[in-house]
Amino acid sequence: MRLRPARPGEAALLSALALRSKGHWGYDDAFLAACRDELTIAEGEVAARRTTVAELDGTVVGMYTLDGGPPAAELGQMFVDPGHIGRGVGRALWTHAVECARAAGIHTLTIDADPFAEAFYLAMGATRTGSVPSGSVPERELPRLTFSTSGG
Repeated sequence: MRLRPARPGEAALLSALALRSKGHWGYDDAFLAACRDELTIAEGEVAARRTTVAELDGTVVGMYTLDGGPPAAELGQMFVDPGHIGRGVGRALWTHAVECARAAGIHTLTIDADPFAEAFYLAMGATRTGSVPSGSVPERELPRLTFSTSGG
């Protein structure tokens, strides 16, 4: 597996990957349609959001964005193609994101996680610090997690 910066021409591919990954959890079409805008990455955002992809045999199988900072930033998106969930792609992306955050002087990562992804982030050392309203679905709350790049 190779981790590399995403290219602006991959924005549509990454947006589609995010929706496929979200759909892995059994959300219906109406829910996914409501999330589409929030999960879409525009070509002009790829570099600004420090987007990184995981590539396996020339195919993009995962991605993350590191938004904002320093001294704090948000893991804005992290998605793994459904066929590769549970195969170490998420862990590799997480480790890379933490290393990149440290190198950029980011001390704290905030994650507004899908409820199905919360256990993954907790296993990676993040701590639940509250909840936040979903940016896509009214009356839905998302777990808010934080991670210290210096201690985790």
